Amino acid sequence: MSTLADVVQQIHRGELSPPPVAQLIGFTLTAVQPGQAVIELEATAHHANPMGTLHGGILCDIADAAMGIAYASTLAEGETFTTLELKINFLRPFWTGKLSAAAHMVKAGRTVGLVECNVTDAQQRLVARASSTCMTLRGEQAAGR
Repeated sequence: MSTLADVVQQIHRGELSPPPVAQLIGFTLTAVQPGQAVIELEATAHHANPMGTLHGGILCDIADAAMGIAYASTLAEGETFTTLELKINFLRPFWTGKLSAAAHMVKAGRTVGLVECNVTDAQQRLVARASSTCMTLRGEQAAGR
């Protein structure tokens, strides 16, 4: 039986298809190692809100994906997880171009962990900062997830 960490590595190597949300939004997993992940997105006008800037939900999606992968990369066989809480601060407007969401584990407990993510533009300017509290699921709780 493969772990979520194995699945994430297979996606990164192109051996498995990315999840449907990645295809819908257009982001890619560009780096992963235990407790860390990087998601990249080439934002276009297609991702804009009514004011013409990048929709905050898109920023939240790429941060959430990076944080989830960072957390998943630390799990053992038979474990999965769920997000308990997600917070994001939008720090500067963004229109189009390349964004990078780099996530890392801050604290990994037996059941609950904290993950943070910086979303930066091509000039390494901080566009958004997010954090997520995740809960590891085991046994019956993990079944089918």
